[in-house]
Amino acid sequence: MRKKVFDETLTLTKAEEQIMQLLWEKETAFVNDLLEMMPEPKPARNTVLTFVRILERKGFVGHRKFGNIHQYFPLVSQSQYLSNSLTRLSSTYFQNSYANLVNFFAEEGKLRRKDIAEIEELLRTLKRKR
Repeated sequence: MRKKVFDETLTLTKAEEQIMQLLWEKETAFVNDLLEMMPEPKPARNTVLTFVRILERKGFVGHRKFGNIHQYFPLVSQSQYLSNSLTRLSSTYFQNSYANLVNFFAEEGKLRRKDIAEIEELLRTLKRKR
């Protein structure tokens, strides 16, 4: 069976993203490990297994076999998923402009003084590099 390649257009549900967060944190995990890491109320083991298998079909997760047990690991890095998510968000809602995205947060009052100072410092650093 050929492994599915990560499709950058795919999005994750909230439950799938929760499992990916755990796998990114732990790097490898069995279903029982994932279940232990989940907050209460914990889902059924079969529910977690179903989501892991969906993630595997989507190309986000791979596995190693140990007898009848599978150990799962991420095939997509957290930064790769974040980059694709932000690119999709920017293109869908902000005309492919990260400036429009930042402006949206500024107009919504979501940027604190500390955030603004950090953005200004980042811009100064970027200007020096160019």
